[in-house]
Amino acid sequence: MDNKISRYKRVLIAIDDTECSKKALEHGRYIVQKEAATVALVHVTENPSPSNYGVDPLMGQQAVIVPQTLQIQEENAQTLLEEVKESLKDIADDISCFHRTGSPRQEILAVSIEWEADLIIMGTHGRTGFDHFISGSVSESVLRRANCPVLIIPGKC
Repeated sequence: MDNKISRYKRVLIAIDDTECSKKALEHGRYIVQKEAATVALVHVTENPSPSNYGVDPLMGQQAVIVPQTLQIQEENAQTLLEEVKESLKDIADDISCFHRTGSPRQEILAVSIEWEADLIIMGTHGRTGFDHFISGSVSESVLRRANCPVLIIPGKC
C-alpha cells in the first residue's frame, strides 16, 4: 500500500468525560496525525430526565425538567469540546466541533453523515450482562448502522 495515500481524510471522534473516551481520543490522535486527516469532535448530551422534586402526582402535576440542568450540561459540553480541541491543535489545523442533544446513537450517526466522516472513533464502557441489556451499547449501535468504518476502543485498553 502506498504510504502517501491517506485512507482516512475525515476522522470523527466521539467524546465524553469518561476514561474510555480519553483512550479513544489517544487512538484518534495517533490516526489523525499519521493520516494527516481533518478531525471533528462530537459530544452528545442526553436529554435530562424529568424531576419529581416538588411535584405532587396525586394532584395531577407532571414531572418537570429543571432548565438549569440543561444549561449546566450544555456549558460542560462546550467546555469539554474546547479543552479537547485545544489539546489537538498540535496535530490538526482545522478541528470541527459538534455538540448535540438527544440520543447518542442517533446523533453520532447523524453527525458522521452530515460531516461525511471516513472513520468514526469512539470508546466503549464494555458493559455486559444485565447492564448491557438495560442500557444497550451506543458503540455497538453506531457500528451496526454507520456508513463508514468504526473504530471502537475498549475501556480496558
